[in-house]
Amino acid sequence: MEKRNLTAVTEFILLGITDRPELQAPLFLLFLFIYLSSLLGNLGMIILTQVDPRLQTPMYFFLRHLALTDLGYSTAVGPKMLVNFVEDQNIISYYGCATQLTFLAVLLRTELFILSAMSFGRYVAICHPLLYTVVMSPRECWVLVVIPYLYCTFLSQLISAKIFTLTFCGYNVINHFYCECIPLISLLCSNTHEVEFLIMIFAAFDLISSLLMVLVFY
Repeated sequence: MEKRNLTAVTEFILLGITDRPELQAPLFLLFLFIYLSSLLGNLGMIILTQVDPRLQTPMYFFLRHLALTDLGYSTAVGPKMLVNFVEDQNIISYYGCATQLTFLAVLLRTELFILSAMSFGRYVAICHPLLYTVVMSPRECWVLVVIPYLYCTFLSQLISAKIFTLTFCGYNVINHFYCECIPLISLLCSNTHEVEFLIMIFAAFDLISSLLMVLVFY
């Protein structure tokens, strides 16, 4: 891809959802309402399941982490997307884009495995109720969430590092409202076969393995 000059990229421009001026204000209000609802709902879930002694069970432990991941990726995307509705150009720095990409990948992938852990907890509660307190002890619950966090953090940092160590062509307009793998890869001048292969393999593994666990346990 030598069709563009190799000017060093220091920032990116996010195109956003629409470029029609008459839709900017309604969409801003709509997504502001959605983001604030998500923020308040998830914060309420986290605080309530933390302070209420009646909710100190494995199911609510996993729900708390599910709310935490949802709050995380909503906050990683929401504020920057809202800025796009009130500014002519929504600019994100090179390192800001890399950080957003990494956090989104970590939180979205982790959410899949937390859902799988929740299905395992329901399976144990229904099929082996006498062993539930042993199998789903606080220590085991922490293991079931820490391992996905560590795995997804490692994998997301690997893919982000692969993308951002390659050469961008100088064209810095991302056809999206946040930094995402596929639009970023289209801006690269380097050979992208390796990073595309990694994304495809791990995305397939994460989706299929988590889906199979949910189906098997339910």
